Amino acid sequence: MRMALLCSTVLLTACAGSLFKNKTAPPTMFQLSAPAPSAAEPASAAVPTELAVLKLRVRAGLDTDRIAALYPDRHMDYFADVRWSGPLDEVLQDLAVQAFHANPGLRNVSADTSVFASAYWLELEVADFQAEYSANPAAPTVHVHFLARVGSSADRHVLGRFEPDIRVPAADNRMTAIVDAFNRAVDQALAEIAAGAAKTLQAR
Repeated sequence: MRMALLCSTVLLTACAGSLFKNKTAPPTMFQLSAPAPSAAEPASAAVPTELAVLKLRVRAGLDTDRIAALYPDRHMDYFADVRWSGPLDEVLQDLAVQAFHANPGLRNVSADTSVFASAYWLELEVADFQAEYSANPAAPTVHVHFLARVGSSADRHVLGRFEPDIRVPAADNRMTAIVDAFNRAVDQALAEIAAGAAKTLQAR
């Protein structure tokens, strides 16, 4: 009887072990990268003040590390087995800081959650960040749409508003080509915001 019970326990343990083994391959992670800093202007043109890029606000459905796709019937889904390198708000906050560092008109830029941490702040809202498919089942067009405000920490006064709305067609329907289109679109959008913010702060 004891031998039968022991055999039953071993069999149950073996079965349970096989049930909880995860044989699914981990998702492929894609990283967005910022362009290298430009040396087009002299360093003396940089604004000698501190600017904090605040934690981003992301539209519902995009507040994830999954890569979103929008279809002609307006339903949103996510590409299977792929992820961004982190939650979208963190990825884009890091890219925004890098984009501002790449702008020769700005310096002393950092990421922070407090509007009072630096003399000036940038608030960024993500309205669109998805690959959009048309009725024709071809490669999608990446749509990146940001709402940005730069302001003064002293009085919370908004000094400038910027709203880049960028669409970049993917070269084909492969994930690498779609991510490349995302990278080009976000680079263009953040460069536009950085240039506008530099011009606004230099005017002060």
